[in-house]
Amino acid sequence: MFIKSIRKYYQTEKTTHTYFRLSESYRDEHVFSRQRMVLGLGRLPELPDFDQKALFLERLNELIKGRSTLFSSCDDKIEQLVQHYYSELKRKRKVDRVSSPAVDFDTVNLNTLKNKNIREVGAESLCFQAVSQLKIDSYLRGRGWNDEQVKLATTHIVSRAVYPASEYKTVSWIKENSAVCELTGYDIEKVTKDKLYGITKKLYQEKEGLENHLSRCTNELFKLEDKIILYDLTNLR
Repeated sequence: MFIKSIRKYYQTEKTTHTYFRLSESYRDEHVFSRQRMVLGLGRLPELPDFDQKALFLERLNELIKGRSTLFSSCDDKIEQLVQHYYSELKRKRKVDRVSSPAVDFDTVNLNTLKNKNIREVGAESLCFQAVSQLKIDSYLRGRGWNDEQVKLATTHIVSRAVYPASEYKTVSWIKENSAVCELTGYDIEKVTKDKLYGITKKLYQEKEGLENHLSRCTNELFKLEDKIILYDLTNLR
């Protein structure tokens, strides 16, 4: 719906007044776009500013569409005007919506709310995306690693990047603070310092091949070219 203004000239008073109508667009039987008046609003002397009329229309549309608003931006004058014309629309049966059944509301004491199992995920998500773009998981699977080993290795790599600490402290960080296991899919209950030690040694065995793989991936991602530059320093003193 929208507000349409109509100017009328009164011969006896030699003055022109502006009247407002609540209107809507529709399509007739020939699919042509038309407009029709829904409700006359009079001269709306209570709303001299355009912004006030915009708030009035926005709030009226909220009521018509059945949208509840927790915090209304309208002042009391606009809200009273909206409620008045909304009642007129209902009285004249211009509102085509089924009234909602009565709902019982329970109040909540915000001071009693408690958070549980809060975890960080921002930095972990960025590092996990980097690991995926570098295709480390694909490389390890190509080297014969099973799915659980790949997930544990990815968990440890991301954890090291975000929280560089000992394996003992890393276990506590994963279980108490981080959502890294939700990203990698590794069972958080299986994370122990001994498993992190073991996967670190296994990763180190892949050091040379993994470095070559990462070099190729970074070249492809950033369109780099490897160059070897030789300097002759025999005459440099």
